[in-house]
Amino acid sequence: MTDHGQTQVPLLSIDDLSVTFSTSAGELEAVRQASLTANRGETVALVGESGSGKSVTALSVLGLLPYPRASHPGGSIRFEGEELLGASEQTLMQVRGDRIGMIFQEPMTSLNPLHLVEKQISETLILHKGLSDDQASQRALELLQLVRIRDPERQLRAWPHQLSGGQRQRVMIAMALANEPDLLIADEPTTAVDVTTQAQILRLLKDLQDTLGMAVLLITHDLGVVEKTCDRVYVMQAGRIVEHGHTRAVFASPEHPYTRELIASEPAGRREPDRREGAAVMSGHNIRVWFPIRRGVFQRTIGHVKAVDGISLSLRPGRTVGVVGESGSGKTTLALALLRLVRSRGQIEFLGASIQGLHSRQLKDLRRELQVVFQDPYGSLSPRLSVSQIVAEGLAAHRIGDEASREQQVITALEEVGLDAASRHRYPHEFSGGQRQRIALARAIIMKPAVVVLDEPTSALDRSVQAQMIDLLVKLQQDHQLAYLFISHDLKVVRALSDEIIVMRAGKVVEQGLAEKVFSQPRDAYTRALISAALELEVLDESVVSQ
Repeated sequence: MTDHGQTQVPLLSIDDLSVTFSTSAGELEAVRQASLTANRGETVALVGESGSGKSVTALSVLGLLPYPRASHPGGSIRFEGEELLGASEQTLMQVRGDRIGMIFQEPMTSLNPLHLVEKQISETLILHKGLSDDQASQRALELLQLVRIRDPERQLRAWPHQLSGGQRQRVMIAMALANEPDLLIADEPTTAVDVTTQAQILRLLKDLQDTLGMAVLLITHDLGVVEKTCDRVYVMQAGRIVEHGHTRAVFASPEHPYTRELIASEPAGRREPDRREGAAVMSGHNIRVWFPIRRGVFQRTIGHVKAVDGISLSLRPGRTVGVVGESGSGKTTLALALLRLVRSRGQIEFLGASIQGLHSRQLKDLRRELQVVFQDPYGSLSPRLSVSQIVAEGLAAHRIGDEASREQQVITALEEVGLDAASRHRYPHEFSGGQRQRIALARAIIMKPAVVVLDEPTSALDRSVQAQMIDLLVKLQQDHQLAYLFISHDLKVVRALSDEIIVMRAGKVVEQGLAEKVFSQPRDAYTRALISAALELEVLDESVVSQ
């Protein structure tokens, strides 16, 4: 990190910015007289809880808020001295994607599902740089190589839904960096990626920053990343900047009580070992999910992508199996195979009975017992339904209770996940990313299932809420003897929740065993690299990560 003087003219200057949203309940003040600056070559962090106004502030810079529902009662946003607040659409179009790049928090909703990755990266190069189609395609490939996405030639021809969460995030980073912007706004750029990828992306951004003199405005809830990578930090609470200063000074001596609360809320601790060998509620033996690779006019199969290749595991009541690994390692595909949401080979049993050969109608009653919280809560929540309708959807589908009892169960479930039950009549787009994740969790736990698959359930949550969510998951598990399959790239959270760990790489298991043993005595070099990156945020040995 570099100590930058404050006498230079800031590249970005936000002064007394206020943002108000018009809602059915009246005017909502999302941002209240917020001020911050970012200089060339500097990394500035904006931190705070979900819903504190961080992303709204960032979106205001590029004029991306939903106008006229959103308005700016006051304030100024200047970029290189040019006022952007209230600027014409033509001016903003020239700035977006060229002089200012942005990495959005939810890559799946930001990427066009109807276009290949190649087209989405190329179009900004054609628009702003005037490159030909061939030149843009070649540059798009170089950008995917730059962000170290595996098999970039193949991923260039992929659709967004064919990529893992981490791979989609890397595509978003490639798009944001395509035109070598002067300012990069990064809204939770490492939320959806594993720890080794996180270290690589942060190092990549730092290298590009040094080369281009680029300023970075980092919006994040990961204080570990802030402490290690940022020059200055602004702390936001309920739309206001409550503290700011040089990162080392703020972390060493936080002045505001809210800042102290955030710093003290980093996940810690480990799961007490549970060696009970109860009967498995669900098990899989030699599970394989291979996707064919087809080429030529007749689309002949010339090979397979072995997303899951011969994995066995058992889920027991009251216990958690944690699955970790890099983006694209097959973690989510394994979960989908267990839930019978993708075709697989091998044996899958629930309560001792095989479910591998069951058809969709036969699986319907089983769905109540098998619930899932997906990685992307916005994509899995219908924008046409209210929160109450979303959470009660499973109850209605399985005809559980009458309308009045369902309403009461919705209220209870929302309160259990830390949401105000009075918000149940609102819609998903009115909530922050972290709040939407809690809605998805409420929808799963309201069914009182036997097995819950948790696919990155805390990745969108700020640190101050993660501990609450971990406690909630543990309590629900103890109260109802739930079996969890917990997928995460956050090893601190995995350690706090899991009894057993499975480490995956390229579809295979590289290490499997009791959590305490895997963390204290990892056998595989890849596992050691993951743990080192997660618990110490050390600069990884590239030979270990890429071998």
